[in-house]
Amino acid sequence: MTDFAYTISAQAHYDAAHFLNNYEGKCSRLHGHRYVVEAALQATELDDSGIAFDFLDYLAMNSLDTDIAKKALRGIADELDHENLNELPQFRGVETSAENQAKYFFEEMSRRLPTQMAAGLLYARIWESPTQWAQYGPADAPLPAPQSPSG
Repeated sequence: MTDFAYTISAQAHYDAAHFLNNYEGKCSRLHGHRYVVEAALQATELDDSGIAFDFLDYLAMNSLDTDIAKKALRGIADELDHENLNELPQFRGVETSAENQAKYFFEEMSRRLPTQMAAGLLYARIWESPTQWAQYGPADAPLPAPQSPSG
């Protein structure tokens, strides 16, 4: 029998500058992106409201427990917004590539979410442009096909 689950994703955006130290080419110079970050959670059951996780009011910042996932994603994005990523302590000694940003978001979401929600985290995906993205998550996670970002 096939196992089924619900997958819920949400996006946030942030504008940031960065450069790659160990790269030859244009990306070695300071430049910026309007990044879009997408995180997806998976659940096997719905709550009494018929939802797995509340992403409906995605950018709202309030104290309801169901808003924890969107608050975590938006909070991480806000910490990077309008910054030079190379100057931030969370990227000290780490290249600021989209791949490493995706890993950072995944690890921060895992840390900030309650254990049950963190266990359902499938991936964090960073869009550098409408046609380029990098993703981090478990290698065996069932992943949906990427869609164009909304940012």
